[in-house]
Amino acid sequence: MTPTAPLPILDFSLLNGGAEDQHRFRDELLKAAHEVGFFYLVGHGIPDEDFDSMIELAKRFFALPETDKLAIENTHSPHFRGYTRIGGELTRGQTDWREQIDIGAERPARGAEAPGYEEDFWRLEGPNLWPAALPELRPATQAWMDRLSAISLRLLAAWAQSLGSPADIFESAFATNPSSLLKIVRYPGAENQRQGVGAHKDLGVLTLLYVEEGKHGLQVDNNGQWIDAPPIPRAFVVNIGELLESATDGYLKATLHRVESPAAGSDRISIPFFYAPALDATIPKLDLPPALASEAAGVTSDPSNPIHPVYGRNWLKSRVRAHPNVVQAHYPHLVSSIE
Repeated sequence: MTPTAPLPILDFSLLNGGAEDQHRFRDELLKAAHEVGFFYLVGHGIPDEDFDSMIELAKRFFALPETDKLAIENTHSPHFRGYTRIGGELTRGQTDWREQIDIGAERPARGAEAPGYEEDFWRLEGPNLWPAALPELRPATQAWMDRLSAISLRLLAAWAQSLGSPADIFESAFATNPSSLLKIVRYPGAENQRQGVGAHKDLGVLTLLYVEEGKHGLQVDNNGQWIDAPPIPRAFVVNIGELLESATDGYLKATLHRVESPAAGSDRISIPFFYAPALDATIPKLDLPPALASEAAGVTSDPSNPIHPVYGRNWLKSRVRAHPNVVQAHYPHLVSSIE
Protein backbone atom coordinates (compact mmCIF):
# COMPACT_ATOMS: atom_id res chain seq x y z
CA MET A 1 0.00 0.00 0.00
CA THR A 2 1.08 3.60 -0.52
CA PRO A 3 0.00 6.61 1.56
CA THR A 4 -1.47 8.26 -1.54
CA ALA A 5 -3.71 5.45 -2.82
CA PRO A 6 -6.16 3.00 -1.25
CA LEU A 7 -4.91 0.17 -3.48
CA PRO A 8 -1.41 -0.96 -4.52
CA ILE A 9 0.08 0.77 -7.58
CA LEU A 10 2.01 -1.50 -9.97
CA ASP A 11 4.29 -0.32 -12.78
CA PHE A 12 3.74 -2.53 -15.83
CA SER A 13 6.85 -1.12 -17.54
CA LEU A 14 9.00 -3.14 -15.11
CA LEU A 15 8.26 -6.16 -17.30
CA ASN A 16 10.27 -4.45 -20.06
CA GLY A 17 13.31 -4.14 -17.79
CA GLY A 18 15.98 -6.54 -16.70
CA ALA A 19 15.57 -9.70 -14.66
CA GLU A 20 15.53 -7.82 -11.36
CA ASP A 21 12.77 -5.45 -12.49
CA GLN A 22 10.68 -8.31 -13.87
CA HIS A 23 11.07 -10.27 -10.64
CA ARG A 24 10.03 -7.22 -8.63
CA PHE A 25 6.89 -6.77 -10.72
CA ARG A 26 5.90 -10.41 -10.36
CA ASP A 27 6.37 -10.24 -6.60
CA GLU A 28 4.25 -7.09 -6.33
CA LEU A 29 1.61 -8.58 -8.63
CA LEU A 30 1.36 -11.74 -6.54
CA LYS A 31 1.15 -9.80 -3.27
CA ALA A 32 -1.57 -7.45 -4.58
CA ALA A 33 -3.75 -10.25 -5.92
CA HIS A 34 -3.29 -12.41 -2.84
CA GLU A 35 -3.92 -9.73 -0.22
CA VAL A 36 -6.37 -7.36 -1.92
CA GLY A 37 -7.47 -8.70 -5.31
CA PHE A 38 -7.35 -5.14 -6.71
CA PHE A 39 -4.59 -2.77 -7.80
CA TYR A 40 -3.84 0.19 -10.05
CA LEU A 41 -1.76 -0.46 -13.17
CA VAL A 42 0.46 2.30 -14.59
CA GLY A 43 3.34 2.17 -17.08
CA HIS A 44 1.26 0.26 -19.64
CA GLY A 45 2.33 2.41 -22.60
CA ILE A 46 -1.10 3.55 -23.79
CA PRO A 47 -0.88 7.25 -24.79
CA ASP A 48 -2.87 9.84 -22.85
CA GLU A 49 -4.76 10.88 -25.97
CA ASP A 50 -6.14 7.37 -26.41
CA PHE A 51 -7.74 7.49 -22.96
CA ASP A 52 -9.18 10.92 -23.74
CA SER A 53 -10.50 9.66 -27.06
CA MET A 54 -12.30 6.71 -25.47
CA ILE A 55 -13.99 8.91 -22.86
CA GLU A 56 -15.01 11.45 -25.51
CA LEU A 57 -16.39 8.67 -27.73
CA ALA A 58 -18.37 7.28 -24.80
CA LYS A 59 -19.92 10.67 -24.13
CA ARG A 60 -20.87 11.03 -27.77
CA PHE A 61 -22.59 7.65 -27.70
CA PHE A 62 -24.66 8.46 -24.62
CA ALA A 63 -25.56 11.86 -26.11
CA LEU A 64 -27.21 10.18 -29.09
CA PRO A 65 -31.00 10.51 -29.36
CA GLU A 66 -32.87 7.86 -27.42
CA THR A 67 -34.24 6.40 -30.66
CA ASP A 68 -30.70 5.73 -31.92
CA LYS A 69 -29.72 3.93 -28.74
CA LEU A 70 -32.91 1.92 -28.47
CA ALA A 71 -32.48 0.80 -32.08
CA ILE A 72 -29.60 -1.35 -30.79
CA GLU A 73 -31.14 -2.29 -27.45
CA ASN A 74 -29.94 -5.64 -26.13
CA THR A 75 -33.43 -7.13 -26.38
CA HIS A 76 -32.72 -7.31 -30.13
CA SER A 77 -29.66 -9.52 -29.53
CA PRO A 78 -29.68 -13.17 -28.44
CA HIS A 79 -25.99 -12.60 -27.68
CA PHE A 80 -26.73 -10.01 -24.95
CA ARG A 81 -24.97 -7.28 -26.95
CA GLY A 82 -25.93 -3.69 -27.55
CA TYR A 83 -27.51 -0.97 -25.46
CA THR A 84 -28.99 -1.42 -21.99
CA ARG A 85 -31.25 1.39 -20.84
CA ILE A 86 -31.10 2.84 -17.32
CA GLY A 87 -32.50 0.29 -14.88
CA GLY A 88 -32.20 -2.52 -17.45
CA GLU A 89 -29.65 -4.65 -15.61
CA LEU A 90 -29.78 -6.41 -12.25
CA THR A 91 -27.13 -7.39 -9.70
CA ARG A 92 -28.34 -10.03 -7.25
CA GLY A 93 -31.91 -9.19 -8.18
CA GLN A 94 -31.56 -5.45 -7.50
CA THR A 95 -31.69 -2.75 -10.17
CA ASP A 96 -28.43 -1.15 -11.28
CA TRP A 97 -28.74 2.56 -12.09
CA ARG A 98 -26.72 2.91 -15.28
CA GLU A 99 -26.91 2.79 -19.05
CA GLN A 100 -24.35 0.98 -21.17
CA ILE A 101 -23.36 -0.71 -24.39
CA ASP A 102 -21.91 -4.22 -24.37
CA ILE A 103 -19.37 -5.08 -27.08
CA GLY A 104 -17.87 -8.53 -27.51
CA ALA A 105 -15.83 -10.41 -30.07
CA GLU A 106 -17.29 -9.74 -33.52
CA ARG A 107 -18.16 -13.16 -34.96
CA PRO A 108 -21.03 -14.75 -36.88
CA ALA A 109 -23.72 -16.42 -34.82
CA ARG A 110 -23.38 -20.18 -34.60
CA GLY A 111 -25.99 -22.18 -36.43
CA ALA A 112 -27.94 -24.97 -34.77
CA GLU A 113 -25.95 -27.47 -36.86
CA ALA A 114 -22.63 -26.41 -35.29
CA PRO A 115 -20.89 -28.99 -33.06
CA GLY A 116 -21.79 -28.59 -29.41
CA TYR A 117 -24.69 -26.24 -30.09
CA GLU A 118 -26.79 -28.15 -27.57
CA GLU A 119 -24.85 -26.13 -24.97
CA ASP A 120 -26.87 -22.94 -24.58
CA PHE A 121 -23.76 -20.85 -23.99
CA TRP A 122 -22.80 -21.11 -27.69
CA ARG A 123 -25.69 -18.76 -28.42
CA LEU A 124 -23.70 -16.02 -26.69
CA GLU A 125 -21.33 -15.96 -29.66
CA GLY A 126 -22.34 -13.64 -32.47
CA PRO A 127 -22.23 -10.12 -33.89
CA ASN A 128 -22.45 -6.88 -31.99
CA LEU A 129 -25.08 -4.18 -32.43
CA TRP A 130 -23.50 -0.93 -33.62
CA PRO A 131 -25.12 2.53 -33.62
CA ALA A 132 -25.57 3.75 -37.19
CA ALA A 133 -25.12 7.35 -36.04
CA LEU A 134 -21.65 6.72 -34.59
CA PRO A 135 -19.73 4.48 -37.06
CA GLU A 136 -16.35 5.30 -35.49
CA LEU A 137 -17.34 3.40 -32.35
CA ARG A 138 -16.63 0.03 -33.94
CA PRO A 139 -12.97 0.47 -35.02
CA ALA A 140 -12.08 2.43 -31.87
CA THR A 141 -13.46 -0.14 -29.45
CA GLN A 142 -12.03 -3.09 -31.33
CA ALA A 143 -8.56 -1.50 -31.28
CA TRP A 144 -8.95 -0.79 -27.55
CA MET A 145 -9.91 -4.39 -26.86
CA ASP A 146 -6.91 -5.67 -28.82
CA ARG A 147 -4.52 -3.52 -26.77
CA LEU A 148 -6.05 -4.52 -23.45
CA SER A 149 -6.03 -8.18 -24.45
CA ALA A 150 -2.26 -7.97 -24.99
CA ILE A 151 -1.77 -6.37 -21.57
CA SER A 152 -4.01 -8.98 -19.94
CA LEU A 153 -2.14 -11.90 -21.46
CA ARG A 154 1.18 -10.54 -20.17
CA LEU A 155 -0.34 -10.13 -16.71
CA LEU A 156 -1.51 -13.74 -16.74
CA ALA A 157 1.96 -14.90 -17.79
CA ALA A 158 3.50 -12.91 -14.92
CA TRP A 159 1.02 -14.41 -12.45
CA ALA A 160 1.74 -17.91 -13.73
CA GLN A 161 5.47 -17.47 -13.21
CA SER A 162 5.01 -15.96 -9.76
CA LEU A 163 2.88 -18.97 -8.83
CA GLY A 164 5.53 -21.46 -9.93
CA SER A 165 3.95 -22.44 -13.26
CA PRO A 166 5.10 -22.04 -16.88
CA ALA A 167 4.46 -18.56 -18.26
CA ASP A 168 2.24 -19.93 -21.04
CA ILE A 169 0.02 -22.17 -18.93
CA PHE A 170 -3.08 -20.02 -19.47
CA GLU A 171 -2.53 -19.30 -23.17
CA SER A 172 -4.41 -22.26 -24.64
CA ALA A 173 -7.67 -21.10 -23.03
CA PHE A 174 -7.41 -17.80 -24.91
CA ALA A 175 -5.75 -18.95 -28.13
CA THR A 176 -8.90 -19.65 -30.15
CA ASN A 177 -12.03 -17.49 -30.10
CA PRO A 178 -11.64 -15.72 -26.75
CA SER A 179 -14.89 -14.20 -25.52
CA SER A 180 -13.73 -10.97 -23.91
CA LEU A 181 -16.24 -8.17 -23.34
CA LEU A 182 -16.03 -4.39 -23.26
CA LYS A 183 -18.68 -2.31 -21.52
CA ILE A 184 -19.01 1.43 -21.97
CA VAL A 185 -21.06 2.67 -19.04
CA ARG A 186 -22.65 5.90 -17.92
CA TYR A 187 -23.80 6.29 -14.31
CA PRO A 188 -26.30 9.17 -14.13
CA GLY A 189 -26.60 11.21 -10.96
CA ALA A 190 -29.55 10.29 -8.81
CA GLU A 191 -31.10 11.42 -5.54
CA ASN A 192 -32.86 8.19 -4.63
CA GLN A 193 -30.70 5.56 -6.38
CA ARG A 194 -27.49 4.68 -4.55
CA GLN A 195 -26.80 1.42 -6.41
CA GLY A 196 -24.88 2.16 -9.58
CA VAL A 197 -23.89 -1.51 -9.49
CA GLY A 198 -24.56 -3.80 -6.57
CA ALA A 199 -21.88 -5.71 -4.67
CA HIS A 200 -20.47 -8.58 -6.70
CA LYS A 201 -17.34 -10.46 -7.74
CA ASP A 202 -16.36 -10.65 -11.38
CA LEU A 203 -17.05 -14.11 -12.69
CA GLY A 204 -14.25 -14.46 -15.22
CA VAL A 205 -10.48 -14.18 -15.15
CA LEU A 206 -9.31 -10.58 -15.24
CA THR A 207 -10.80 -7.07 -15.46
CA LEU A 208 -9.15 -3.83 -16.57
CA LEU A 209 -11.20 -0.75 -15.76
CA TYR A 210 -10.71 2.83 -16.85
CA VAL A 211 -12.81 5.54 -15.18
CA GLU A 212 -13.32 9.14 -16.19
CA GLU A 213 -10.83 11.31 -14.35
CA GLY A 214 -12.04 12.87 -11.09
CA LYS A 215 -15.17 10.71 -10.87
CA HIS A 216 -15.52 8.60 -7.72
CA GLY A 217 -17.93 5.77 -7.01
CA LEU A 218 -16.02 2.47 -7.11
CA GLN A 219 -15.74 0.80 -3.71
CA VAL A 220 -13.80 -2.34 -2.79
CA ASP A 221 -14.38 -4.68 0.13
CA ASN A 222 -11.21 -4.62 2.23
CA ASN A 223 -11.55 -7.19 5.01
CA GLY A 224 -15.20 -6.39 5.57
CA GLN A 225 -14.96 -2.63 5.16
CA TRP A 226 -15.84 -0.70 2.01
CA ILE A 227 -13.01 1.56 0.83
CA ASP A 228 -13.16 4.08 -1.99
CA ALA A 229 -11.00 3.40 -5.05
CA PRO A 230 -10.95 6.72 -6.90
CA PRO A 231 -9.48 6.84 -10.40
CA ILE A 232 -5.83 7.67 -10.94
CA PRO A 233 -5.29 9.51 -14.25
CA ARG A 234 -4.25 7.16 -17.06
CA ALA A 235 -4.19 4.15 -14.74
CA PHE A 236 -6.30 1.01 -14.96
CA VAL A 237 -7.97 -0.48 -11.93
CA VAL A 238 -7.29 -4.21 -12.22
CA ASN A 239 -9.00 -7.06 -10.39
CA ILE A 240 -9.17 -10.80 -10.75
CA GLY A 241 -12.29 -12.88 -11.24
CA GLU A 242 -13.65 -16.05 -9.72
CA LEU A 243 -12.03 -18.36 -12.27
CA LEU A 244 -8.53 -17.18 -11.32
CA GLU A 245 -9.40 -17.58 -7.66
CA SER A 246 -10.59 -21.10 -8.44
CA ALA A 247 -7.42 -21.89 -10.45
CA THR A 248 -5.29 -21.08 -7.41
CA ASP A 249 -7.53 -22.66 -4.75
CA GLY A 250 -8.18 -19.21 -3.37
CA TYR A 251 -4.57 -18.05 -3.14
CA LEU A 252 -5.47 -15.24 -5.52
CA LYS A 253 -8.49 -13.34 -4.29
CA ALA A 254 -11.64 -12.39 -6.20
CA THR A 255 -12.91 -9.42 -4.23
CA LEU A 256 -16.37 -7.97 -3.74
CA HIS A 257 -16.83 -4.50 -5.19
CA ARG A 258 -19.67 -2.11 -5.99
CA VAL A 259 -20.35 1.29 -7.54
CA GLU A 260 -22.31 4.07 -5.88
CA SER A 261 -24.32 6.46 -8.02
CA PRO A 262 -22.95 9.98 -8.53
CA ALA A 263 -24.65 12.96 -6.95
CA ALA A 264 -27.73 14.34 -8.67
CA GLY A 265 -26.79 16.65 -11.54
CA SER A 266 -23.60 14.79 -12.45
CA ASP A 267 -22.63 11.55 -14.16
CA ARG A 268 -19.66 9.20 -14.52
CA ILE A 269 -18.18 7.33 -17.48
CA SER A 270 -16.65 3.93 -16.82
CA ILE A 271 -15.08 1.54 -19.35
CA PRO A 272 -14.46 -1.97 -17.97
CA PHE A 273 -12.80 -4.65 -20.09
CA PHE A 274 -13.33 -8.28 -19.09
CA TYR A 275 -10.60 -10.56 -20.44
CA ALA A 276 -12.17 -13.95 -20.97
CA PRO A 277 -11.26 -17.29 -22.59
CA ALA A 278 -13.16 -19.22 -25.23
CA LEU A 279 -16.67 -20.16 -24.17
CA ASP A 280 -15.82 -23.86 -24.03
CA ALA A 281 -12.46 -23.33 -22.30
CA THR A 282 -11.51 -24.33 -18.79
CA ILE A 283 -8.88 -22.48 -16.77
CA PRO A 284 -6.23 -24.96 -15.58
CA LYS A 285 -5.80 -25.62 -11.88
CA LEU A 286 -2.30 -24.61 -10.86
CA ASP A 287 -0.03 -26.82 -8.79
CA LEU A 288 1.18 -24.25 -6.27
CA PRO A 289 4.53 -24.48 -4.51
CA PRO A 290 4.09 -25.75 -0.93
CA ALA A 291 4.77 -22.34 0.64
CA LEU A 292 1.98 -20.75 -1.40
CA ALA A 293 -0.40 -23.70 -1.15
CA SER A 294 -0.23 -23.48 2.64
CA GLU A 295 -1.64 -19.94 2.42
CA ALA A 296 -4.41 -20.71 -0.08
CA ALA A 297 -7.73 -19.89 1.55
CA GLY A 298 -9.81 -22.17 -0.66
CA VAL A 299 -12.45 -21.05 -3.12
CA THR A 300 -15.28 -19.00 -1.69
CA SER A 301 -18.38 -21.17 -1.46
CA ASP A 302 -21.74 -19.69 -2.43
CA PRO A 303 -24.50 -22.25 -3.11
CA SER A 304 -26.52 -19.63 -4.98
CA ASN A 305 -23.59 -18.92 -7.30
CA PRO A 306 -21.82 -22.16 -8.27
CA ILE A 307 -18.60 -21.76 -10.26
CA HIS A 308 -18.55 -24.02 -13.32
CA PRO A 309 -15.23 -25.18 -14.75
CA VAL A 310 -16.37 -24.30 -18.31
CA TYR A 311 -16.29 -20.54 -18.77
CA GLY A 312 -19.36 -20.30 -21.04
CA ARG A 313 -21.64 -21.83 -18.42
CA ASN A 314 -20.58 -19.14 -15.95
CA TRP A 315 -21.05 -16.39 -18.52
CA LEU A 316 -24.52 -17.58 -19.52
CA LYS A 317 -25.53 -17.84 -15.86
CA SER A 318 -24.45 -14.24 -15.33
CA ARG A 319 -26.25 -12.94 -18.42
CA VAL A 320 -29.47 -14.75 -17.54
CA ARG A 321 -29.56 -13.28 -14.04
CA ALA A 322 -28.57 -9.77 -15.12
CA HIS A 323 -30.85 -9.37 -18.16
CA PRO A 324 -34.19 -11.17 -17.68
CA ASN A 325 -35.71 -9.10 -20.50
CA VAL A 326 -33.27 -10.64 -23.01
CA VAL A 327 -33.98 -14.09 -21.59
CA GLN A 328 -37.70 -13.61 -22.08
CA ALA A 329 -37.16 -12.47 -25.67
CA HIS A 330 -34.67 -15.14 -26.79
CA TYR A 331 -34.40 -17.92 -24.20
CA PRO A 332 -37.92 -18.78 -23.04
CA HIS A 333 -36.73 -22.22 -21.91
CA LEU A 334 -34.43 -20.50 -19.39
CA VAL A 335 -36.99 -18.14 -17.85
CA SER A 336 -37.53 -20.49 -14.91
CA SER A 337 -33.81 -20.28 -14.02
CA ILE A 338 -33.95 -16.52 -13.36
CA GLU A 339 -33.51 -15.89 -9.65
